[in-house]
Amino acid sequence: MRRRKFSKNLVIAMAFVAGALAICCTPARAEIFGNVHGIVHDPQHRPIPDAAVDLKAQHSDWVQHQKTNDNGEFDFSAVPLGEYTVTVMVANFQPSQQNLVVGSGTSPVLHFQLELASVTEKTVVTGEQIIATMDSVTPTAMLSRQDIQETPGADRTNSLAMITDYVPAAYVTHDMLHMRGGHQVDWLIDGIPIPNTNIAANLGPTIDPKDIDYLEVQRGSYDAAYGDRTYGIFNIVPRTGFERDKECDLVVSLGNFYQTNDQISCGGHTQRFAYYVSVNGNRSDYGLQTPIAQVFHDAENGYGGFASFIFNPDSKNQLRLVTSLREDYYQIPYDPDPNSVGNQELVAGGVSPSYGLRDGEYERDGYIAFSWVHTFNPNMLLTVSPFYHYNSADYQGGANDFPAISTTDQTANYGGLQATFDVNVWKNELQVGIYGFGQHQYNLFNNQFTDGSQNFPASSVGVTGGLASVFINDKFKVNSWLTLIAGLRQSHFTSDVVENATDPRLGIAVKVPRLDWVFRAFYGDYYQAPPLATASGPLIGLAQSQGFSFAPLHGERDEEHQFGVTIPFRGWDLDADTFKTRATNWLDHNNIGESNLFWPITWDAALIQGWELTLRSPRLWHRGQFHLAYANQFAEATSPITGGLIFSIPPGYGPVDHDQRNTLNLGFNATLPWQTFASTNVYYGSGFTNGSPDAQYPGPYLPGHTTFDLSLGKNFAEKYSLSVSALNVANRRVELDNSLTFGGFHWNDPRQIYVEFRYRFHY
Repeated sequence: MRRRKFSKNLVIAMAFVAGALAICCTPARAEIFGNVHGIVHDPQHRPIPDAAVDLKAQHSDWVQHQKTNDNGEFDFSAVPLGEYTVTVMVANFQPSQQNLVVGSGTSPVLHFQLELASVTEKTVVTGEQIIATMDSVTPTAMLSRQDIQETPGADRTNSLAMITDYVPAAYVTHDMLHMRGGHQVDWLIDGIPIPNTNIAANLGPTIDPKDIDYLEVQRGSYDAAYGDRTYGIFNIVPRTGFERDKECDLVVSLGNFYQTNDQISCGGHTQRFAYYVSVNGNRSDYGLQTPIAQVFHDAENGYGGFASFIFNPDSKNQLRLVTSLREDYYQIPYDPDPNSVGNQELVAGGVSPSYGLRDGEYERDGYIAFSWVHTFNPNMLLTVSPFYHYNSADYQGGANDFPAISTTDQTANYGGLQATFDVNVWKNELQVGIYGFGQHQYNLFNNQFTDGSQNFPASSVGVTGGLASVFINDKFKVNSWLTLIAGLRQSHFTSDVVENATDPRLGIAVKVPRLDWVFRAFYGDYYQAPPLATASGPLIGLAQSQGFSFAPLHGERDEEHQFGVTIPFRGWDLDADTFKTRATNWLDHNNIGESNLFWPITWDAALIQGWELTLRSPRLWHRGQFHLAYANQFAEATSPITGGLIFSIPPGYGPVDHDQRNTLNLGFNATLPWQTFASTNVYYGSGFTNGSPDAQYPGPYLPGHTTFDLSLGKNFAEKYSLSVSALNVANRRVELDNSLTFGGFHWNDPRQIYVEFRYRFHY
């Protein structure tokens, strides 16, 4: 019987976290909130007291009301990230509106100059969306549920198009999301990090895109309030029910490869309570990237549920609860030709060929996160968030696999707490907080050879560990054009190894007057806790029989430099940056036994650098919005392998298997006459590292590739919509990856065409 209970060490780790909270009762901001400040004055710049100010979400019924004080000022605190409209009304003056975007940890300041009322009163709209923030030096993209729904293929359960279509240097290869040259990214749900230390163990989604209200993507240059995975942070505000009034949405789709992706979701709200619940199911004969151009043994299916609840007991307290549970299954595709180039390359690389395999992956994932948000006053906010996460990946080899039947079962339980507090004093926005979790990891590995090779007993191990972090961060707003950011994050990790890290973070943002261009610079250190050690005697024996060995894993340590500029112009938003990341104990993966099983490794060092560009337009001609994301970068690493699965490799820096020098996404989402809509996206990649330059393709990189996606649809009577989407319209197929991972080679996605029907109804 497996033991999956938290051990004594885990209890100690959790006690450490609770103790840190007790010690650290001066606090930091919950990471989905910002503040909105403003000043209202007349044409002579005299403050206007007692003016009515409404702050309303642009895509839901969420609204807050205030009146200006004697100085004409208003302050809204604990505002969830998203798009808002602020309306100011007072007798004898014309109403005025401004639109703005609130990002996590930002504090936009609005200025309203009201005009005297005329005979024909009208609302004066002043200003475009506020984009160039002075509160952060982090390159950030904000996507709404409308963006996700309109982007071709982005709202499907297993899709990552909401990220790859909008974020520079973000792409999927060997079925893993890569961003800024690395694998390690953090998912935050309702501002709470969902921990998962098992690199490459899971293929399934963290959350169904249809359950997302806003997605904030941050890439590098994080202040001390954020965690330590430098490559990307995906901060999700889920649907809450404020966008519904006792309404349900039914989504049904049908397409080639016998695919369907379906969901029913319901939500509603009162002034004090909002709820949203959904259930979903999906299946397709095309799931994972295939090792050949044909789709073969590649079915997938999954189902899950999600719920979000918000309750406001009074004006100063808010309770938030999000929970999710899902299960996914993937057939592992293979190359049926034993004499193919791919299978021969696997054999030459000392890896079992894939033609004899009939494997599958079973995954389960669930989490629950609770938050208490307390507003002391407009300048003080406390959030306390306990959470629990369960995750398992069960890889099952087929009964007739040749030359080996491989089985792994990785199960992890995480329990933890995040507590943050934010206080504004004079020109300082001071943040203090803690984050920590305890983890129990159970791993089972069994590799039974069917070709007569020596067999080893099944290997199982249970390991306990924990991470505790404390941080302090200050944003010092010297004046309207200069902000200084400084912070320190202290981390303590304990398992088979014990490590401590002290990471300083420094940033500066400078705004050019009149132009409103914002230049920024950043320096920071990061520590990333390693996967828990999982090797035991029989597994070590198998590794040694194949020329491998195991060594303890230590945490990755990174040093990042970044410079950038944000240029707003008449609603357009241009952002460019250049960055360099140096890493030691750089976390990666490799395989043992047969080619579908990943094991964590750490390289001695890695160097990742490049430059990025994003461009988003306002609504053009009141019809559509344009977006562009481009990156030029390279990612290199050098031996020796310092931890995990140890194998020999020549010294010297060289491109890693997912290195791609140039990526470009260009898209347009349009609202057309007769309640029709259309969206497109063009993707270009210059080609990934060629792992076998002497085989099919010469040169250090595989061929470049371009794909075109298109969606067309129509709304009917505001209750129905029907759309058709075509992904990779021209069916351009190319070999993306030949690095002998997850079944060997990988080809890009084939053409997929599907019809989607949406129906909204009241209950």
